[in-house]
Order: sequence, then structure tokens, then C-alpha cells
Amino acid sequence: MSTPRAIKSTPRPALRLVSTKGMNREQWLKVRKQGIGASDAAAAVGLNPYQSPLELWMIKTGRDGLLPAPDPNDIHTPLYWGNLLEPKVAEAYAKTTGNKVRRINAVLQHPDADKPWMLTNLDYTVAGNPDVQILECKTAGFHGARLWADGVPEYIQCQVQHQLAVTGKQAADVAVLVCGQELRIHRIDRDKDVIERLIALEHAFWHLVETDTPPEADSSDSADQALRALYPHDDGESLDLTEDTALNGDFGEMLDIRERLARLSERETRLKQRIQQHLGHATRAYFADGQVSWKRSKDSTVLDTRALLQAQPALLQQFPKHRTGSRRFLVKPNA
Repeated sequence: MSTPRAIKSTPRPALRLVSTKGMNREQWLKVRKQGIGASDAAAAVGLNPYQSPLELWMIKTGRDGLLPAPDPNDIHTPLYWGNLLEPKVAEAYAKTTGNKVRRINAVLQHPDADKPWMLTNLDYTVAGNPDVQILECKTAGFHGARLWADGVPEYIQCQVQHQLAVTGKQAADVAVLVCGQELRIHRIDRDKDVIERLIALEHAFWHLVETDTPPEADSSDSADQALRALYPHDDGESLDLTEDTALNGDFGEMLDIRERLARLSERETRLKQRIQQHLGHATRAYFADGQVSWKRSKDSTVLDTRALLQAQPALLQQFPKHRTGSRRFLVKPNA
């Protein structure tokens, strides 16, 4: 009796949630709040170096109005140049590989009924090549290029695996323009294990969105900005946390770390001053493990605003500038 062959399951294609043709940026962002998009994936699982889960949670729960809004028309931002150069990267990719690419003007949704929150908006699809079906275009400036030194950064890999999960496709090419002049192309194949883990972590994050439960802050600048946006004012209330074992443990550990940092900072300053004293008038010194320099900056002339206002106090009323106050976090250990 012959053994029946195993039937290989083929992932179903994505659903077309909504067309983006003619949709403005505000409308597109509103649709994205209905789920986790591919560019959200890394932040949702805590792997995006530029955005924390807490900041993403604020956006998905409609609190993004509290955050500084990026301006896509600001010529000094990576967002502007990324949007501007994306078609050129796709054009260069097509010329280099011979692959045909085309736009998909739609937000796509995972076909499984239990994953409606998994969305994606592809840059391009690749037509006529059985080895690759998706093209993701990126740009990396001078500072961002370091993240690409060893291949596709982890947070971009999350984005691509999310795209493959939603669409059911098997492979994607990531084309990145480095420093405006070097095109690199990387192939990412569908990874079943990664996708399963990614879905589980994204689902946990989406549960926090649905239950309006903020994720923990993760020590990033993004989380700091999110906390300041969420809680910009204090109300004068005092909390008694002396019986909270976990938070008392956090506070004690923080005091210990601060004490050790203070000792290390003092030691660093002493070592620096010893080297400076030995340098004397010299500009630079070389060591077995590196070098130091001690150079004088150029003289400059600046406006003495304090003296100006003392001489002409009426200028403050003529040219006032409102500066929003911010909360200061001060720590005072018991004596």
C-alpha cells in the first residue's frame, strides 16, 4: 500500500482592504490605525530603534495628536527624501535586475479571520519572476548607513516578514540607496518560524491597543517623548508607594545605579584631568588603544540677551516667545 504524499499548504493571498488611489496622507494614516502595518511591525515587537511600542500604541489608540507630527514636506527630514527617492530606487532596481515592478495602490489585509489587524501597504510587487514577488525600497543617509553594514537591519527584516505573512508570498527584495549613490539589493525569503513568532508578538501588542493598556516604557528616547506627551502636567497629588514591593525594588535599584554612575563619573573626570595635565600645551596624544585631542575652539561673538534686556526691557513685551514648561523628574533618597 503506497504512502499518501503530504499536501503542502499554500498561503492564501491577501485581501484588498481599501484602495489608496487618490487618498491623501491623512486618510491613509486613518486607515493604518485599523491594524498593524508592515512598517509598524518592528515597533510593535520592540525592535525598532526609532520608535517604541509605547509611541506606536499612542498612535494606534488615537493619541497621536499629543505627539509632534512629522512633516512629509520638510526638506530636512529623512521622511521627505525617502518619499522623493523611492520611485528612483525602484527604477534603479528594475534596471539592475531586469525585473518588472509595479505599484499596488491598496492597503492589504491578512486573509485569516483571526488576523484582521495585520495590514500592509507594499511599495511595489515584482512581476514575472518566480523567485521574488515583493520589492521594498529604502534610502540610508550617512548616519543610517551603519545599520546596513551587515545586511538588512533587523527592524527592516521584521517589516518584510510581515509583508510576506500578509500577502502569502515567498520572497522579497530590499533595495536600499546608500548615501545617495550606492544601490544594494538583498533577498529575504519567507521564514515560517519568524512569521509565527512575529504574529504572536504583534497579536499581544494589538491586545494592548484593543484594551487601551499602555505597554511598558523601554528606556528609548521615543518612550521618553511618549511619556512626556501622555503626562505633560502634574496635579499636585502625592502617592504612597511604600508598600509596593516591585516599585520599591525599582527605586532602590535606581538609587544604587545612580550612586555607581556618580562614582564612575568622578573617576572618569580624574583620569581625564591627569591626561590633560600631562598634555600641557600639546594638541594631541596617542595611546596603544586610541588617541585624545585637546584643542581650543575659535573665538566667537554672540548676543548678550541678558544685558540687552536690562538696557531695553521693553523688548521682551515687543518680541515675546512662549516656552512650554516641562516636568522635571527629581530623585531624593532618604537621609
